Amino acid sequence: MEIITTNADNIKSQMRKGFLEYCILSILAKKDAYPSSLITELKNANMIVVEGTLYPLLIREKNQGLLTYRWEESTQGPPRKYYSITPKGLETLNELDSAWKELVETITFIRNNG
Repeated sequence: MEIITTNADNIKSQMRKGFLEYCILSILAKKDAYPSSLITELKNANMIVVEGTLYPLLIREKNQGLLTYRWEESTQGPPRKYYSITPKGLETLNELDSAWKELVETITFIRNNG
């Protein structure tokens, strides 16, 4: 049973990594956010993520034109980098929404008709 649990945990971890970009775009479509607030929101949704995973993803999404950022002064320390979604990011999010719905339908079909 231990091998199955370890395998399932690995699969869940890989799935989370795959969904992380989608989750970030979804959060930023609602409001601008700085990285530590993104981490908090993801953790509150039981999406385990660490800064070492988040920062490279934010940089990659920015370089792809999906996100932009601005610096804002903070009352609690140094200025914060706030990320926001771009029109291209919204378009990508809409495509991911469609892909998610198709995936859920496919898995539901396979699970119910196997």
